[in-house]
Amino acid sequence: MSDIDIRIEGHAGRITLNRPKALNAMTYEMCLAIEAAFDQWRDDDAVQLVLFDAAGDRAFCSGGDIADLYEQGTKGNFAYGQKFWADEYRLNHKIFAYPKPVISFLQGFTMGGGVGIGCHGSHRIVGESSQIAMPECGIGLVPDVGGSLLLALAPGRLGEYLGITATRMGPQDAIFSGFADHYIPELNWPDLIGKLTQTGDPDVISQAAKPASGGTFEGQMAQINTLFAGETLSDILTDLRHASGSFAETALKMIGRSSPLSAACTVEMMHRLRGPSLSMEKALELEYRFTYRASEHGDFLEGIRAAIIDKDRKPKWQYADADVPLAAVAKMLQPLGAQALKL
Repeated sequence: MSDIDIRIEGHAGRITLNRPKALNAMTYEMCLAIEAAFDQWRDDDAVQLVLFDAAGDRAFCSGGDIADLYEQGTKGNFAYGQKFWADEYRLNHKIFAYPKPVISFLQGFTMGGGVGIGCHGSHRIVGESSQIAMPECGIGLVPDVGGSLLLALAPGRLGEYLGITATRMGPQDAIFSGFADHYIPELNWPDLIGKLTQTGDPDVISQAAKPASGGTFEGQMAQINTLFAGETLSDILTDLRHASGSFAETALKMIGRSSPLSAACTVEMMHRLRGPSLSMEKALELEYRFTYRASEHGDFLEGIRAAIIDKDRKPKWQYADADVPLAAVAKMLQPLGAQALKL
């Protein structure tokens, strides 16, 4: 069986991720295959909408398959990762700007690279098992694949909170944060997919949607806006350390798992992106400045070593005391000149 099943059914271009044992983690080949399908279907009148789903019930897509990036990076082949990210971001941009409806069914884990393909379409459907997160800071990256755009658009200071704590969102919180649109019980998904392929009409989605429940963010926004308003990571950490209560305590513990350099850059990215000039192009270009340098100058290789190679969960981060100099943040996010991302 292939890692990905791409076909036309009825009026729908269908893309099914098919690596359930690997939680449908995206390989480079899968990324290129999805892009080729999107290019082919753009002007094909037989395809009225594009529909993403995934095999298995544990994950839509748990992220990118990063073992190859580690292997090449440890050999000093930084160009491999730079090309991988440039190609992946180009796909994320195509999904975001696609002229036809793009519908995704996000069961289980949707994280990192899964957000990049599943959360930029026009109709993002969650169910009772959905868990969406941007956990990149924990492996020495920043929220990327266009995720920084979603974070910057989230209410209040939720972007900083989600970006540096990697908090997982259930269905209601994902909708509140702007990472999803509709809650539909997963038992109803097969029937809905059948209607979408038969009719090519995305309006059947809103007819099937139900109210989601169980979210916590709305009730926490006052704390989030107060405690994550700092100009820098250091400011946020200071506010959290001086706050009382379990919310601040848990947030500090979760930030403690992140690369301090990555977390500091994530906070700076939120501040740079917010405002009237926010665009997907600007978000991807800023993300690429970081990921372009992540293997050589950031904590990415050490983050991968600790998480998936040695699995000791004891990364030796730069700036382990979380006191990240402004110059280090500026260096990771400075323009790339001729190497800048081309969409």
